Amino acid sequence: MNTETSVDTIVIGGGQAGLSVSYHLRELGVEHVVLDASPRIGDAWRNRWDSLHLFTPARYDGLDGMRFPGDPGAWPSKDAMADYLETYARTFELPVRSGMRVDELTRGPDGAGFIARCGDETFAARTVVVAMSNYQVPRIPAFAAELSPAIRQLDAGEYRSPDQLLPGRVLLVGAGNSAAEIAKELASGHQVMVAGPNTGEVPGSFTSFVSRHVVVHVLNRIVFTHVMSVNTPVGRKARPKVMSTGVPLIRVKSKDLARLGVQRAGRVTGVVDGKPVLDDGTVAEVENIVWCTGFTPGLDWLRMPILDERGEPRHERGVVSDVPGLYFVGLHFLTSMSSAMVHGVGRDAARIASLVRDRAAEPAHDDGPLQPSEGPAVSAGLKASA
Repeated sequence: MNTETSVDTIVIGGGQAGLSVSYHLRELGVEHVVLDASPRIGDAWRNRWDSLHLFTPARYDGLDGMRFPGDPGAWPSKDAMADYLETYARTFELPVRSGMRVDELTRGPDGAGFIARCGDETFAARTVVVAMSNYQVPRIPAFAAELSPAIRQLDAGEYRSPDQLLPGRVLLVGAGNSAAEIAKELASGHQVMVAGPNTGEVPGSFTSFVSRHVVVHVLNRIVFTHVMSVNTPVGRKARPKVMSTGVPLIRVKSKDLARLGVQRAGRVTGVVDGKPVLDDGTVAEVENIVWCTGFTPGLDWLRMPILDERGEPRHERGVVSDVPGLYFVGLHFLTSMSSAMVHGVGRDAARIASLVRDRAAEPAHDDGPLQPSEGPAVSAGLKASA
């Protein structure tokens, strides 16, 4: 039996982005509901590899209104982060509906408002905030299907521990932070190769006192938040590269991997006789492959022509001008490099929540039918105005 609920605002996603938006909406008195696909708040963190710890000390890992518990200088585990999010939602009595995967989001009748369908339940709202990261669906090349079935394949979202792998050699495809962290973990029991272009590195060692107490602060509070921003010339210039290659290596650096005996190689370009081939023509003889090739936002359930050719939404600092009442929070470099980070998402959430509050105060009206968007993707070059 289908049930329908009407609410002023729907927040889609119950991770740190969605909870941040919900906190600010509650502070502003905006009626809303948070729809999250996971059975339990924090599962997006719980379901990552077992040894993962956050890249920032606890002093930077709290959301607005509640500090992260424990030693401010400690590096929280992914399970500790998950438990914190669950406690955060409970403490502020945020209206989260877990186990509610949005199958499709459409415009309402005559182009007014929105309809979110979640199985047998339907939610109608005037405003929607999609509060999700870009990291939803693994991006794996089509030629992976041509690899021999004797090769164990996992993507970074499936990988949990070395126990999942076959004895022998491991090829990590992708050279970003996930690949570096997993390579370090696997190096003691496997011959490991990391294949992919250099993403650059954050300077300094995060184990030193200066790095933990000075470099980390400068990076998170100044560089990632204010310098690498759509409001600065350097941020606007860097954004396209950051969007395509990811952030530089943070904790595990190239020299660390070299010291552990991890080999580096170029791109994986295809398959020959069931085996991966590198861009120099070398055939990689491996028993395991872990795909660390990134993710797509997985927004095909948005039944509106707002996505560019890469599946990224067109927006201006989280505002979809083509669809009045639709907003985004949590996307990579939404307004700065810290937009998808725990310590930075609150700034975007507060701004979008204020826009939602202002919209809720306006008289309801028909926004008109949605027309297909033309021209270049706004997400490729955001406006710098506040």
